[in-house]
Amino acid sequence: MSRMVRARVRALVCGVGTTLRRRAVKQALRRDAGMVTSEYAMGIVAAVAFAVVLYKVVTSGAVSAELQGVVKGALDARM
Repeated sequence: MSRMVRARVRALVCGVGTTLRRRAVKQALRRDAGMVTSEYAMGIVAAVAFAVVLYKVVTSGAVSAELQGVVKGALDARM
């Protein structure tokens, strides 16, 4: 259960006034905001790292030669 949901349920069950309920919900939202940002940052870093590794593999000599061979074979094929 997320913090925001817990804060809302706690505010409703405990009978806290509207002002305190809003404050509890805002605090729960504020705590979760940083976590979401860090998750996005880690996802971007992982995607960039994967792209760099993939680029290095594709541009290596062996893989490049194989890809060129496949393309030449496809272009030279006769029907």
